Amino acid sequence: MILKKHENYLSKLFLKNILIIGVVFFFLSFFLHIFEELKYLENTDSNIFYPIFLTVLNIPSIVFETLPFIFLLGVMFFFISLYEKEEIELLKSHGVNNFRVTFIISTVSLIVGILLIVVYYSVSSNLKSLYLNFKYQFSNSSDHLAVVNSDGLWIKEKNNEKIFIINAKIYKFNTLEKIKITELNQNYELLNTIIADKANIENNLWVLKSVIMFNEEKQNKLHKLYNYKSSYNGKIISNLYSNLNSLNIFELLKLKQNYKDIGYSSTEIKLHLNKLYSLPIYLALTTIIGSLLMFKFNNIKSKFFLVVIGVIVSVVFYYINYFAMLFGKNETLPVEIAIWLPQLIIFLICTLGLTRLNEN
Repeated sequence: MILKKHENYLSKLFLKNILIIGVVFFFLSFFLHIFEELKYLENTDSNIFYPIFLTVLNIPSIVFETLPFIFLLGVMFFFISLYEKEEIELLKSHGVNNFRVTFIISTVSLIVGILLIVVYYSVSSNLKSLYLNFKYQFSNSSDHLAVVNSDGLWIKEKNNEKIFIINAKIYKFNTLEKIKITELNQNYELLNTIIADKANIENNLWVLKSVIMFNEEKQNKLHKLYNYKSSYNGKIISNLYSNLNSLNIFELLKLKQNYKDIGYSSTEIKLHLNKLYSLPIYLALTTIIGSLLMFKFNNIKSKFFLVVIGVIVSVVFYYINYFAMLFGKNETLPVEIAIWLPQLIIFLICTLGLTRLNEN
């Protein structure tokens, strides 16, 4: 499809403003978060390179979360540029009305949103994963590890100079089922194996039920109840993948299946995936809202006042989405409704505004 000259010009001008606002947010985020990394590493032997490196790895993920705000401000500065050069009137004199301008830039937002999900999010999630891995090296819990895969929940931890490797086939809230705990010495030589049907992990002192113990002499011991002291409890395990921004879409889908296999709720993963799927539409709707605001307040010359309006609108939309997601997390609302209902509300607002757009 060949763009007309005005479509090409408007698209490039809009993208230029989005890019400028994005770069500004990148540097603002850098200066705001580098102090957090400096504080985190202040008691380590690392040099100044590590806080800078960690901050750079983390920034793309932070910027991704602020994309709706970036697009709304980008729309406003796009229209400020058109009004300052009196190009809006020039466009109208050539038959390009307000609706057409809005349609062009909202279409660009939709396409860019899709590219951001496919390309940018994949890169930012990989960088976030690197960020967490590097930061983990400086953590006091570097001797511990917990992952979820198709074989269930796996935990590795050190306790009293011994190494414990734990596998549970099923995980439910504060409960593990079909558990195997392998006890090793510092040289990774087998000391004991503990097999249990179920464990209550509400606290760090796990209560295992129907336990069979095997030692290195192959002697068996049966226990109706057995206590195992762990660094993990139900709350910690439930937050293993609380930072879903470190996983790309394929990894999220795989983790969702793994959670399903071990009987654990995948609600948060579904919310995150639907949030990603809805982002292109949300950016397009944000662009339309920004256009409606700029056409409505086209007589206001103060850039500061327009930015304040943009901030207020962004905050309102943020909390609409935030409260809807809370209902989704609590499973008060189905995941799909929690994510897509706010988009529907914004769409209806946009539709109402678009019907009267050319009256401005």
